[in-house]
Amino acid sequence: MRLSDFIVQHVDRIIDEWEQFARTLAPEAKTMTRSDLRDHAKSILLAAARDMRTSQSPGEQAAKAKGAGPEKSPSLDAAAASHGELRHNVGFDLVQMTSEFRHLRACVIRLWVASLIAPNLEHLQDMIRFNEAIDEALAESTAAYAEQVSRSRDIFLAILGHDLRAPLQAVSMSTDLLARKVALDADAQAFVSRIKSGTRHMGAMVNDLLEFVRSRLGNGLPIDPAPMDLSSAAKAAMDEACAGQPDCTPMLSVEGDSHGIWDRGRIEQMLQNLIGNALQHGSDRRTVTVTITGGVEQVLLTIHNYGAPIPREALGTLFDPLVRSADEELGNNSTSLGLGLFIVREVVVAHQGSIEVSSSESDGTTFTVTLPRVSRA
Repeated sequence: MRLSDFIVQHVDRIIDEWEQFARTLAPEAKTMTRSDLRDHAKSILLAAARDMRTSQSPGEQAAKAKGAGPEKSPSLDAAAASHGELRHNVGFDLVQMTSEFRHLRACVIRLWVASLIAPNLEHLQDMIRFNEAIDEALAESTAAYAEQVSRSRDIFLAILGHDLRAPLQAVSMSTDLLARKVALDADAQAFVSRIKSGTRHMGAMVNDLLEFVRSRLGNGLPIDPAPMDLSSAAKAAMDEACAGQPDCTPMLSVEGDSHGIWDRGRIEQMLQNLIGNALQHGSDRRTVTVTITGGVEQVLLTIHNYGAPIPREALGTLFDPLVRSADEELGNNSTSLGLGLFIVREVVVAHQGSIEVSSSESDGTTFTVTLPRVSRA
């Protein structure tokens, strides 16, 4: 009997073995219903049988082995993906979920081979096709499981970031009240200043975390464009970046019209990250320069600083999330989560703009942002 026919005729027997094995995998499985344990097993098996009955050329088989063929079975993929999602939701880990497919493969082949009287070349081809189908189902199920893990992590980070805002605000407000109501000596004033600086840094980190999670859970950062002046936003961002740093002296240069239709909150967020990054990594002896150049249809923004250049090998991943520079990895008084430049890129992309960076020992580091004068949400 051909393997596809064997699967269809004995699908209930195979699923019984699937259920028995699944019940041994995790403590949660012992209290699961038969329906939950059997889950999409029947759909996966019957879809695999249908896939095995379709004709397949050597070229199509080679493409399928690489996961690149258009001949993937939609019903098989859908059933396997749903299985991965549900196994994650009931508490199976990834190893337990993938072991189900290992057992399913072994079970089907063992039962089928035992039923054969005189195996031939067609049976070998059937086994190849079956393994292809199970591999496809395993890949889809694993991808769906991983996506659920990622989403759960992002939701947890969003809740964590949101809940951290309240205690941070309480610390900040209490510090302000203390400074106004109590006469403090020089040492106490210094302590209060450090607390305010620390809460400001922590607030920036929490905001970065929330923006990162928001971009992953949705389709990018939402924006609300309105008429604004980029030079005014740059001045405000420079003041914010220099708060508590008396030696901070960035320079702003504006040429042409700096007005446009942008989301001011997002633009200030971008500027604060870029200017703060330049101040953090720039040389203490050289000024950070912010330049705005207004064109006919777009506005060019550059932030330049001198200092240690960005390594060439790091430029390709500079805007990736949770990537930190070498000195931050070594714990050089960093308050970064490695999200600042990721958020900068997300803000620029949300405004249909572009961002580039160049860095060398002689010329310093320059971030160049190009914004269309009119951005649409």
